Amino acid sequence: MLSSIYLTGVLRVILLSIISLGGFVALLLMHYSSAPSLFCPPLPAFPPQYSERPQGQHNSSLAKTLPDKPIMLLWFWPEHYRFDLSDCATLFNIDSCLLTDDRSMYNKADGVLIFHKSIKRDLSNLPRSPRPPFQKWIWFHVESPTNTNRLSGLENLFNLTLSYRQDADIPIRWRLTARKGQGEDFVLPKKDKLVCWIVSNNNPATGAGQRYNYYKELVKHVKVEVFGKAFGRFLNYEDFYNIISSCKFYLSFENSVHRDYITEKLNGPLAAGTVPVVLGPPRQNYEDFVPGDSFIHVNDFPDAKALAEFLLKLDKDDEAYLHYFQWREHFSAQRHLIQQYQEFTHAICYACDHVGTHKEYKVVHNLYKWYFG
Repeated sequence: MLSSIYLTGVLRVILLSIISLGGFVALLLMHYSSAPSLFCPPLPAFPPQYSERPQGQHNSSLAKTLPDKPIMLLWFWPEHYRFDLSDCATLFNIDSCLLTDDRSMYNKADGVLIFHKSIKRDLSNLPRSPRPPFQKWIWFHVESPTNTNRLSGLENLFNLTLSYRQDADIPIRWRLTARKGQGEDFVLPKKDKLVCWIVSNNNPATGAGQRYNYYKELVKHVKVEVFGKAFGRFLNYEDFYNIISSCKFYLSFENSVHRDYITEKLNGPLAAGTVPVVLGPPRQNYEDFVPGDSFIHVNDFPDAKALAEFLLKLDKDDEAYLHYFQWREHFSAQRHLIQQYQEFTHAICYACDHVGTHKEYKVVHNLYKWYFG
């Protein structure tokens, strides 16, 4: 009987030891399953390039309810200029797609708009590939070839181009619109200056040396009222169109000369009721976009002195001067956005509209051959 009692005691000790050991092992497993491994650290919530989101509010409603509209993801804010994402509908009546800067929507975005000047040389800040099969990447660049950095590795990377070039997939510029019906009669603004120029940059490295040299020759023969950062005579935004409209002629000089590189420098005076004097691509290229009798081209004259003499002659001939406004019987010009933060709003909104209305798929095989060719 004593041996039976002894055996029972031993069994109890062994059983309690097993239970205690099992509990200890279970606690140990729970601890290590919750702790990060030394060899396999936990995956981040997003890939590293997604973690540095642009500062500011995102369209948080996307994460809650996906819309029926196509989504365009703005990968970079160009030059860090931000605008209200609802401006596309407010300013341009564009509501065909949903624009967002929320990078967590990358896998659902139908289009990704990528600003060329923001791309790092090693391409490390681009979205992670492979991209979703339905997604289109859009190369967004509005500088001339003179002011474009060639980055290797962009061939066969993009599906669409957004540029000032007329042969871009999404050509962007402020265009004249045809008048419907008679419209209002044009009233010439009051003029108290002959020639004006608003310019922020005369740096020869950007190609602006050609226009500045022409200006220096021109002012030897006619007075030019100058404004802007380049001359230390700053304007308030609200004075921009008032100044241009008060001048008979405005120097719409581009910083470099390339095909189709005709910027808002032409649109400003047309919208303000002033005659632009243009320096840029050949006259024929300008006439692809505006009537030939709406502007004066520097190439029409042998030198700056001859141009100055022509402007002075027009100043004394009202009938000949008013001839440059006859185009207004058939077209109208819209004032473009001039606030610095709105510089890229127009282009971004029309890219979103393209994504919302075009479903075809393509690849840009040789981006630089097209752009620099």
